[in-house]
Amino acid sequence: MKNILIIGAGKSSSYVIKYLLEKSNEEKLHLTIGDISIENATKLINNHKNAKAIIFDVFDKNQRENAIKNATIVVSMLPARFHIEVAKDCLKYGKNLVTASYVSPAMKALDKQVKAKELVFINEIGVDPGLDHMSAMQVIDKIRNKGGKMLLFESFTGGLVAPESDTNLWNYKFTWNPRNVVLAGQGGAAMFIQEGTYKYIPYHKLFRRTEFLKINNQKFEAYANRDSLKYRETYGLKNIPTMYRGTIRRVGFSRAWNIFVQLGMTDDSYSIENSENMSYRDFVNLFLAYSPSDSVELKLRSYLKIDQDDVMWEKLLELDLFNPNKKIGIKNATPAKILQKILEDSWTLQENDKDMIVMQHLFGYEKEGKKEQIESSLIVFGENQNYTAMSKTVGLPLAIATLKILNGEITKPGVQIPIAKEVYQPILKELKNHGIEFIEKKVPYLGYNPNHVIG
Repeated sequence: MKNILIIGAGKSSSYVIKYLLEKSNEEKLHLTIGDISIENATKLINNHKNAKAIIFDVFDKNQRENAIKNATIVVSMLPARFHIEVAKDCLKYGKNLVTASYVSPAMKALDKQVKAKELVFINEIGVDPGLDHMSAMQVIDKIRNKGGKMLLFESFTGGLVAPESDTNLWNYKFTWNPRNVVLAGQGGAAMFIQEGTYKYIPYHKLFRRTEFLKINNQKFEAYANRDSLKYRETYGLKNIPTMYRGTIRRVGFSRAWNIFVQLGMTDDSYSIENSENMSYRDFVNLFLAYSPSDSVELKLRSYLKIDQDDVMWEKLLELDLFNPNKKIGIKNATPAKILQKILEDSWTLQENDKDMIVMQHLFGYEKEGKKEQIESSLIVFGENQNYTAMSKTVGLPLAIATLKILNGEITKPGVQIPIAKEVYQPILKELKNHGIEFIEKKVPYLGYNPNHVIG
């Protein structure tokens, strides 16, 4: 039996486990699911004969090394910052590794050693990053093979709530790690290039510079991802005039989210004294000027110039932000942690809620003196809270890549992402069997349209 060690049994692990268990008899697989809490792992295994759950503490060196030593291949579903410890053990014991996370500098530094041992360390093989890389490279390679010269590449992805479960004014619920949503866009200016001109958007302006999209007759908006420029070299588009990557939300979300940014509620750099005893109303008042007479509501509307009949105000009221009786209950919390707690009250998926993944790529190119454009779009809907669209689009590419490495179909050694044809082609082909398929169509070449961008 081939022993697959899956480390982490969180929200994105359900489809990894489901797919590999379905293949386990045919492919002679045995799954070991390790997690600090064994309950979810046990639930996902559901007494399957070809799997077992173990308690796994990534900081327990002996336990970690023993589990990795006994594996044929390792799939790390841990938070990105913990992958490196797993990777070092995989290198030490000669095990291939698969993760969905961005390649960190520490992971990249292992590349020579990984190649020397002829090991495969595939990263960025989830949805974004992952599915975006593979689907983009498939079209880019096709354009190049037909003699086209790339002029424009724009890529947008969003994890959203499905229309039938869209029950709040924000048109949003948490479909992945809430902390990542609250901290989105921080850590430096958003960087991209349009028509040969470099653009930089500082964090405090990010959510007022949005682009409008229409996908499958639905309207969306997108704000810029932090660094689009690094993908020029990754995709072989070093001299491309326009390169932009963004995150999709429903129209109106970014303008409302900007309220939290301007107040300072998304800051994660300091702790608030006595936060556990504060009410939601106290928290809002922290960021507003003192007044012996004006209410918190009046001060906030005045500071941000929000009319009482504005839908923005209705969105804030819906979150119960001004409730004097609800307590934060988190000791020494940062503003970002408190905001996350408040949002989880309203934005957590309910038992029957479904989510969806939306992705769109735009490819502009010149061929034989004529400018053309291809639009490639994907919408995937979740089944329920356990088998979400997010876990499906993260987990299936991971699981498929794992099996193809095990079977010797993916052999290129080194620390890598899935941009090579021999990697992305078989994975995308298999994904079609599971309802993950991009719809491509030719559209008029637009190039950079200044009406798309606000601000």
